[in-house]
Order: sequence, then structure tokens, then C-alpha cells
Amino acid sequence: MHHTKNIYHENDPAYKGLAVNQGVEDVPTVNPYRTAKRHRKNYTASEFVEGILKGDITMLSQAVTLVESSLPEHQLIAQEVIEKCLPHAGKAVRLGITGVPGAGKSTFIEALGMHLIRGGHKLAVLAIDPSSERSKGSILGDKTRMEDLSVAKNAFIRPSPSSGSLGGVARKTRESIVLCEAAGFDTIFVETVGVGQSETAVHSMVDFFLLIQLTGAGDELQGIKRGIMEMADGIAINKCDGANIDRAKVAKAQYQNALHLFPPHESGWSPEAITCSSVEKNGIPEVWDMVERYVQYVKANHFFEQKRNSQSKYWMYETINEQLKAHFYQNEEIKQLLELSEKQVLSNELSSFIAAKKMLDNYFGEKPE
Repeated sequence: MHHTKNIYHENDPAYKGLAVNQGVEDVPTVNPYRTAKRHRKNYTASEFVEGILKGDITMLSQAVTLVESSLPEHQLIAQEVIEKCLPHAGKAVRLGITGVPGAGKSTFIEALGMHLIRGGHKLAVLAIDPSSERSKGSILGDKTRMEDLSVAKNAFIRPSPSSGSLGGVARKTRESIVLCEAAGFDTIFVETVGVGQSETAVHSMVDFFLLIQLTGAGDELQGIKRGIMEMADGIAINKCDGANIDRAKVAKAQYQNALHLFPPHESGWSPEAITCSSVEKNGIPEVWDMVERYVQYVKANHFFEQKRNSQSKYWMYETINEQLKAHFYQNEEIKQLLELSEKQVLSNELSSFIAAKKMLDNYFGEKPE
């Protein structure tokens, strides 16, 4: 029978040239260096408002987190905070920024943002990303690309709230705008990807809608949804540098012509196309100059105020619709009936319309005659 120690070859006398070090003791399971986790203090609505009005970024961030939360107790505080901040909001210029993926929005936002901060502005960058619900990623997940802006003293960058429908995400972003303005931010960027319905949502909460495009417009012009082009108050043709300069000039002429084909804007403003380079910083001040000229123009003809009023009305109805829809689909009885009705519709026992009417009658408590 072998001695136990000789099971290990390195202990065999034949291997006596090998030095075997003593093993280390087991590490304790509790990390002695770890400090106790600090619990976040729960603030009252009044404390939040006081902090926000002082421009406390930590308080602003926590309040935005409450706005984005779907927990009823968080929503109660959030709505009270919004209500109290409302009289202090509304003074910022709200700029919507969209463009197809690859148009260089991140570098553009950083270039324009740094230009504004150097000019003494306070900037908040918010985002609406309907795809984040599917991918669980966020449109500003690439905010690491905005290296200077994300650490700039007077900038606040907030990725998209990733829960819920586009309507819900957009409503939360609109509420976040109110909080940012109350905290003293005089410029708000709302970013979205130029694919799908999110542009309409952004358009309904900003003063100026900017479309970022690339050079070589010929084919790209076909790829831009007409609706997005029609919404644009201005187009920034990005990456106008190096070998791209001539193509950018051609693109500018093509976009300018395309803009003239659309019906005139309600505001009376004629949208412009401007070339710029986010990398070389050329044309960036001109883009902001266009935004300022627009704001001046629409304030003079009172369209600015009119547009903001119609946006407020729109969001009241949107919120009512969102809540009604959620209340209907969360109803336990309705959930069961839906399953049954769906089967009846698919097996042609009921028409879609009769099935829907039955469900709604049941929901509203109306008994069939």
C-alpha cells in the first residue's frame, strides 16, 4: 500500500530537485477592505425641488431616476417634483437631433455641446431610443465617445429610459426636460436614431428639429423618410472634411432643393442645409447660429409660444391615452377574456369588431341588452 504523500509525484524522492512551495491559506469569504454599502437617502419632493433649483446634479439625477421608475410610490413623488419645478422651467432652447446610424451624431453632439459650453451655456443631453427595449442597450451607451462632454462641468448627459413603450419613454423624457430646465440648464438636446416613430415623439417636445446627414446625398436622399425631411427645421451635412468637401457641397445643394419641394412650414421659417465637420469643428458655430436665428424668428411671430402650447396639449392627451391603454391591458378579467376572444376571432366564431366591442363593454361594465 502506498503512503498517501506519494500519490503526488512531486513528493516522490526521484523529483527531489523540485521545490514545492507551501500553498497560501484560504482567503476569507468576506472582503475586509470592503466598506459597508451606503444606503441612498430617501428625499421628500420638497427636498428634491430645493436641490434641483440650486442646480445640484446628484439630486437632479436621482429625480430623473424617479421619473423613469414605474413604481407607483416613485411616480407619486416624481409627479409632485415635476409640478413644483414647472414654474421654473420653459426657459431653455430645446433642440431635437436625429440622423441615420453612422451619420456621426455622437461626434456632432460633442462638437456642438463643447462649443456651447465654451460660450457659457449649460447643456443637458437626453435621448429617446425605442430600440433599447429590445436590445436593452441605450442610444447614449456610446456616450463614452463624448469624452470631453461627458466630463464637462456644465453638461448633464442622460441615456434613454429603456422601459416601456415609445409613448411612455417619450413622456418620461419630456418630464426630464422640465427638471433639467428647473436646474438651470439653458439648452436641451434630445437625441434619437433616425429610424421609425421616435422622431415624431422628439418633434413634439423640441423647438428646433435638426437632421444630421452625410455627404454624397444622391442615393441617401432616397433613403430618408419623407416625413423626417418634412419635420426638419435645418439639416447639418456632417463629415465635410478631407476628400469629402466637394461631395458635401453637392449634397448641400441637393438637400436645399429637396427642402424647397415640401409645403412651407407653419412657422414661416425656410429650413436651411449647412455643411459641417464635427472632427475639424468647421461649420459647428454656424449650425448654432441657425438655431438662434430660428428661435428669434419664431419668437417674433409668436409661433414659438403657440408651438409650445400645442405640445403641452398633445402630451396631456398622450398621457391620458397611455394610462387608459395600460389600465385596460392590466385588468385581470380582460387578460383572460383576451385569450378567449383571440381564439374565437381566429376560428371565425366572432368578427374582430364584435370581439373588441364585447371586451370594451365588459371593461366599462355595460351589460348587453
